[in-house]
Order: sequence, then structure tokens, then C-alpha cells
Amino acid sequence: MKNQHKRIALITGANQGVGLQVAKELVKAGVTVLLGSRNFENGKEAAKEIGNDAIPFQIDVTDQNSITAAAERIEKEFGRLDLLVNNAAISNTNKGNLSLAEYAQISKASTASLNEVRAVWETNVFGALAVYQAMLPLLKKGSEARIVNVSSGVGSLNSNADPAYPYRPFYSPIYAASKTALNAMSLAMMIELEGTDIKLNLVSPAFTSTALNGFEGTESIEDGSREVVRVCLYGPNDPNGTFTRWENTDIPW
Repeated sequence: MKNQHKRIALITGANQGVGLQVAKELVKAGVTVLLGSRNFENGKEAAKEIGNDAIPFQIDVTDQNSITAAAERIEKEFGRLDLLVNNAAISNTNKGNLSLAEYAQISKASTASLNEVRAVWETNVFGALAVYQAMLPLLKKGSEARIVNVSSGVGSLNSNADPAYPYRPFYSPIYAASKTALNAMSLAMMIELEGTDIKLNLVSPAFTSTALNGFEGTESIEDGSREVVRVCLYGPNDPNGTFTRWENTDIPW
């Protein structure tokens, strides 16, 4: 098996944005990164940019055959997984050239397209659960295994229940509620993993300028990725079951 003495991490949606930056930082920290991307050629280009310890993996989190094939390849080539970063996410399928504020007007509970809701949840919620199910046997073979689910503070029910919360007007059944659902899936995973050596953490990047928000975000990729990287590099004695943003600030569920 390759890389017996290095941590093996799989990051989904890692060919761009936060996922790519996290991959770069983990490789710098001595981790072998399996750089997951829906389009293999895009993944190859991203891996080439990082170096030899970034290995492109084709994985479409909405395609069970793709997920199964990725798990089988990891089993064959590495025999285990030490870190799973569920990062792949989309925010919309039909925003087009609309601003976030304009898109919010067609994304309310009364106006949101159900097809749009289903498409976003398929990636952000069901995709993360499908990857977890496929990779759990490999994580059980890993060393000090950890799962990091990349969520968002806009998914916090507690925060959005507060009329003073600045992002409350943007809470919709599409992206924000998909992150609420991801948090629920994460809690189900945490409960299942109680009594095992596998730990799970939720992390919210900052409002980072990426394709996810039409590059309207206010934080750089480097700054927005810091908390994800920090938690990914946790050791065996670091916390389990947290939901944080930079730096180690708890987010209410």
C-alpha cells in the first residue's frame, strides 16, 4: 500500500474554491490528498497545480456508481482513509446572472422552484450522506479517523430564529435549508459514531468569494478556508462534535 505513514484524506469538490485551497494546505502539512472532482480532467489540472501528494479522483456525489468506484479505488490503492472532507456543494442551478439579493426574491418558501430545491439538496445533503456511507468502512480502517463536513452558518436554526441575525432574510428552502439538513445528517452520523474512534466536526467557512456565491463573498479563499484547514488538522485529542467558524468560534445549531 502507498503512503503507509502519511494521513490519507479525501476531499469532495476539491478542484476549485474552498476545497482546492484546503487541498493545498493539507498537502503542505504533509497529508496525501485524494482530490475529488466531478470532472476528472478538472481534478487532474487542480492536482497538477498542487503537486505529487494531490491525487485526482473522479467522484460525483450525486452518482452512486461514481462514489462506489472511488471507494473501491481507495481500498485498492491505499487500504484505508484517515480523513473525509465532505465539501462538495452547490448553491443553485438557475441563478444565472442574478445577484444574491435578486435570487433571494425568487427563492422564498412561496416562490422557490421545487426542482431547484431537489437539485441542491441532492448534492449538499444526500450526496454527503452517500459519501459517508461508502467511505465509513475505509475510515474504520484508518488511523485517528475524522470526518469534516463543510456546512455554513446560514444553516443555523438558532441563528435564523433571531430577527437580528443579518443573514435571516436570505434563509430559503434551497441553499440555507440544505445546510440545516446537512447539520441534521451530521448529527445522525455523530450519534452512530459514538463509542467508536471516528470523530466528526462541522465547519463553516467565511462568506468567501467563490463560484458558489457568484464571487460576491467578502473573504478571500485563503481566509475563508482557514477554519476548515484548522479542524482538518486536528489530532486524536482534539474535540469531537463541534460546529465552528474562524477561529474556533462555536456556531449554534
